[in-house]
Amino acid sequence: MRGLTVTATGPLASFQDFGRPGYAHLGVPHSGAADRGALRQANRLVGNPESAVAIETTMGGWAARAHGLVVLAVTGPVTRVLVDGRGAGSHAVIGVHDGQTVEVLPPPRGCRNYIAVRGGFAVPTVLGSASTDTLSGLGPEPLRPGDRLTVGDGGGEWPPSTFAPGPPPAPHRHDLIARPGPRLDDLAVPGDLTRREWTVNPASNRIGVRLDPTGGTGPALRPGRGEQASEGVPLGAVQVPPSGQPVLFLADHPVTGGYPVAAVLTAESVDRAAQLIAGDVVRLLLT
Repeated sequence: MRGLTVTATGPLASFQDFGRPGYAHLGVPHSGAADRGALRQANRLVGNPESAVAIETTMGGWAARAHGLVVLAVTGPVTRVLVDGRGAGSHAVIGVHDGQTVEVLPPPRGCRNYIAVRGGFAVPTVLGSASTDTLSGLGPEPLRPGDRLTVGDGGGEWPPSTFAPGPPPAPHRHDLIARPGPRLDDLAVPGDLTRREWTVNPASNRIGVRLDPTGGTGPALRPGRGEQASEGVPLGAVQVPPSGQPVLFLADHPVTGGYPVAAVLTAESVDRAAQLIAGDVVRLLLT
């Protein structure tokens, strides 16, 4: 049976698809790929439906050995992909033959890469999704060395091109576009959210990107009110806890929260936020 045996995972590798939308009223997070645009591109390259199950890696370090011919593509930030130690490139269709090892190295800039195989990965689903949710624990466990991954028999027509240009090198500074949130006016000085630059905290993960004031000048935001009654929190919410240090909610965010949501990132900016790494500098621009 065609598949892959995982030999290395890096900091975190997991199955992801488009997640579990529509269950927030039951307390179930959306989850799914943190960078949905990169997942779509990987699946399109190998002729899968855009929602097919793929692997999301974090800071590279992933490797696997093929059983039978496995056709795959790696997207997200441009990175080095090796087959038996030889460069194969990202953002292009690659054939990995029986017994060969494929590796995805850490990207020079950016955080998460996506590995799609033609036919998709055959993974049991929970509430209609095979996504690993790091907050609720739903879905399969994160991948571990020794896991045997089965490749499905699906796959549609080949796309017109089996190569896609990768994104330009990620800058050190990022402008993220957001719309005003329902509690923007709860900040003591609402304009402070966009006047300051923010630095990504190392404690960021699939739940959210934590931001510190650039330059270590202390909390830059002063919430006009502290905790409030819990209310629904959307993907991309910019939540402001009492520390005054914003959190950008990503795929595994909780469905409710008791701190003001000052803004909500656009879908494209959510994907960009998923690729932020510690030390990156962020500006939030309201439209």
